[in-house]
Amino acid sequence: MAPISSDSVNLRDVCIVGVARTPMGGFLGSLSSFSATQLGSIAIECALKRANVDPSIVQEVFFGNVLGANLGQAPARQAALGAGIPNSVICTTINKVCASGMKATMIAAHTIQLGINDVVVSGGMESMSNAPKYLQEVRKGSRFGNDTVVDGMLKDGLWDAYNDFPMGACAEICASQYSITREEQDAYAIKSFERGLAAQNNGLLSWEIVPVKVPSVRGKPSSTFDKDESLRHFDAAKLKKLRPSFKKDGGTVTAGNASIISDGAAALVLVSGKKALELGLEAIAVIKGYADAAQAPELFTTAPALAIPKAISNACLHASQIDYYEINEAFSVVALANQKILGLDPFPPMLMRPLAKLGKGETRRKRSSLLSFSQGRSILLMLFRIELMLTGELYLWDTHWAVVELGFWSPC
Repeated sequence: MAPISSDSVNLRDVCIVGVARTPMGGFLGSLSSFSATQLGSIAIECALKRANVDPSIVQEVFFGNVLGANLGQAPARQAALGAGIPNSVICTTINKVCASGMKATMIAAHTIQLGINDVVVSGGMESMSNAPKYLQEVRKGSRFGNDTVVDGMLKDGLWDAYNDFPMGACAEICASQYSITREEQDAYAIKSFERGLAAQNNGLLSWEIVPVKVPSVRGKPSSTFDKDESLRHFDAAKLKKLRPSFKKDGGTVTAGNASIISDGAAALVLVSGKKALELGLEAIAVIKGYADAAQAPELFTTAPALAIPKAISNACLHASQIDYYEINEAFSVVALANQKILGLDPFPPMLMRPLAKLGKGETRRKRSSLLSFSQGRSILLMLFRIELMLTGELYLWDTHWAVVELGFWSPC
């Protein structure tokens, strides 16, 4: 990969020049001793080093975080300062639930396209393991009777605030609406895990991961954590036997065909085409367009089918020109439903490395061929980690165009 030239990029193009992520830690697993902001610092510092960008020239940071309770003030700023970015740099924390990291990148891209910034860091961080529990009546004085402990992770991250039910109930609504069976969801999840294991075993994820040094805890020696934890306990036979999690009678969504609860962080370094040329930076990809879409909260599962055509149109392209699609959410049924709506084939032969166990539901197209798989998440990283994966796909395989549910990348 050589430095970009003036004939391959416009001055206000948004170039991705650095990427990094921590391994994904399981719930109360290897990364549970780190706060979300500490994980964010690790990812940002590594992304800047890989991009060969000095922290002193960063002009702004947009970083997503959903479970901000007990992190302290301004989580994005904490992560940035911890990575060596100067005190003078503006930092903003974005909370758009699962789309937080992606939206952070979209806003970062806006500032470059508008000529406000030339060097921006974006990303997302989450420590679901460290989400606190709340005693809601203590401040007012609980004078009599029992108190209720509220799970902050569930309330602030995994619960529909409008319908008062878990997000998994939305997945069940989707499964019913689009006639997607438990067997189909299990098969999709199993394929995802298998492809994830193959990718990890073949070292295809190592280029994006920054190893994390884990200090000794409770007599355990210190160690280096460099592989995603969610693959460790995969057992296809057990997955098929799991009980439904959100609907007892006739339920289809289980802990196996939904994603895991996890910890981690990911970061991108974005620069304008002008700055990339000035510094002689090697650009991995260029962001050409993006789009949001929304509908009734309980129908969030099929919003990608609305956002993807908008993103393609905003990039002045046609669906026939797209090499890869990524549809990312916490449940296998989401990927399957959107594939059905958009007419995508979920299981052609495997051509490339998978996203698999990290951020849910990937569908890839190489000309007329398609690949898809699902599994795994951290509520924020599930959407942001996709950016790293497809950016890497563009980098490793010289792909021309890729859609990432809410965003749109092309190679330089």
